[in-house]
Amino acid sequence: MLQNVRAATYAATLAWRHLRDEPARSPLLLLRVLPAPARAGLRRAAARGGPLLRAYALADAGERDEAVRTVRGAAHRASPRSLARSAAFALAIRETGLADELIERLPEGGRRAALADRSALVAGRRVPDHRGYTLTVAPERRTRRDRPVNGQRSAEHARHAGLRVLHMVTNALPHTNAGYTQRTHRIALGQRAAGLDAQVATRAGYPLSAGKPDARPRLELDGVPYHRLLPWSAPSGWDGEVRAGVRLAGPLLDRIRPHLLHAASNHVNGRTAIELGRARGLPVVYEVRGFLEESWLSRDPSRSTADAYYRAERERETACMLDADLVVTLGEAMRADIVARGVPAEKVLVVPNAVDESFLEPLPDGGAVRGRLGIPADAFVVGTTTSCYGYEGLDTLVDAVALLRGQGVPAHALIVGDGPELPGLRRRAAEAGLDGAAHFPGRVPAGEVRAHHAALDVFAVPRRDERVSRLVTPLKPVEAMAGGLPVVASDLPALRELVRPGRTGELVGAGDAAALAERLAALAADPAARAALGGEAQARIGRDRTWTAAAHRYAAAYRGLLGGGGEWSVSSNPE
Repeated sequence: MLQNVRAATYAATLAWRHLRDEPARSPLLLLRVLPAPARAGLRRAAARGGPLLRAYALADAGERDEAVRTVRGAAHRASPRSLARSAAFALAIRETGLADELIERLPEGGRRAALADRSALVAGRRVPDHRGYTLTVAPERRTRRDRPVNGQRSAEHARHAGLRVLHMVTNALPHTNAGYTQRTHRIALGQRAAGLDAQVATRAGYPLSAGKPDARPRLELDGVPYHRLLPWSAPSGWDGEVRAGVRLAGPLLDRIRPHLLHAASNHVNGRTAIELGRARGLPVVYEVRGFLEESWLSRDPSRSTADAYYRAERERETACMLDADLVVTLGEAMRADIVARGVPAEKVLVVPNAVDESFLEPLPDGGAVRGRLGIPADAFVVGTTTSCYGYEGLDTLVDAVALLRGQGVPAHALIVGDGPELPGLRRRAAEAGLDGAAHFPGRVPAGEVRAHHAALDVFAVPRRDERVSRLVTPLKPVEAMAGGLPVVASDLPALRELVRPGRTGELVGAGDAAALAERLAALAADPAARAALGGEAQARIGRDRTWTAAAHRYAAAYRGLLGGGGEWSVSSNPE
């Protein structure tokens, strides 16, 4: 009962904060938490209203471009009050270019100034005032040897009793299914299978902060304990989240008594773990799974590395890397970036994305998925499982399939996943004449991913040549390679770590639909070549990239931190 009361007060304060800070965004947030039938009904009703209501309905349906056109089309005859509301809507959907256009048309005064200030904040041209967050203990660096653990336990005792590690993450299964949450779960499962006591704590407020009405303080998934940290009121800003995390995690640490803390991106988790580690004499691992400032940069061409938000996020991430006892990352390109920030190379360990051994088993029959989607049994199917963001370059894949069909190749595109670019991809496919030949089933449950792999002949990773794509190695192609699929990917540094041309797949110039179509045409005509590439890809993943192997690599690193031997090797990718 008390937990439900806590959840209710947290949800109320979170709703109030959204209403206070950005009321124009509240309708979109409300729609997201409604059941699908109610959400669809409200969207239909809004579509029959005025331009702004129609724009809200379009935005909720993922039709951002059409929403922008609707607002811009109505602006020429709008009153100042309507312009202000439209500008607030534009900021709610993060279209700062449109917002600035509308703000320029407003008369001088408080409303214009307030909207301009909000636009600068949303665009990242400025960042919120820092609230002066300070550590509660002295920030001296700790040595990584002969440190007391929990004030009592020796490293030798920890090693023989079984290492207990608390992973501190942003979100988790079962409410959030993504590469990030799958990696967390697979690491924990692998570590538990290797004899470690791996447990997970999610960020303060989750999953209520994600609109999921689940107030359980603890649950188990496949034997992995997941702990939730639920405050009475929603914290404000990253520094407030750190304070809440430190306060709420303290009693959890008293109960489970971990030997070390392992935080995963972003800096809120890292800083929370570092603060707790300093207070309790625990070593801290910070796992950099991506550069969130780079992802932010990729989502709007008007953004730049000079923007205040980009600089602030990068500085906070770098500070966590410097303060942690060990930094883990996913690939050599990421490791090189981390070292270039001033982090000692000997402190950076690469543990690449991996797969559960079950992914190495033969793929199921793909005929059921093909039949359900209307794909002929003899069609050549190229596709991917991913999130539909611009940097993934899925428009290039759609264009390449259109070129293939123009050349007489019976090609089909299968793009499994969801995201802001999905409506635009569907339109692009329709405009290219791919009706019936481009398939977008949306997000599918994790247990159905391999069935969709089985429907493919080639797995594509057509990422654009952007900073985030050059640095970050994705998980999805690793899972596809484990199933014996050849991969055709953009020729970018992070993807070169996965794909060896002519052996496990092929590389093509990023954004070059014609080159992608040419390489796919050759594979479509040569099933034996596809089988050979897929077989070598599967063998390579089985040798180098299983979560069992990763678990032992983590265990060796942990023992090194605790002074119990088993030094880790950080000099290269374990391939």
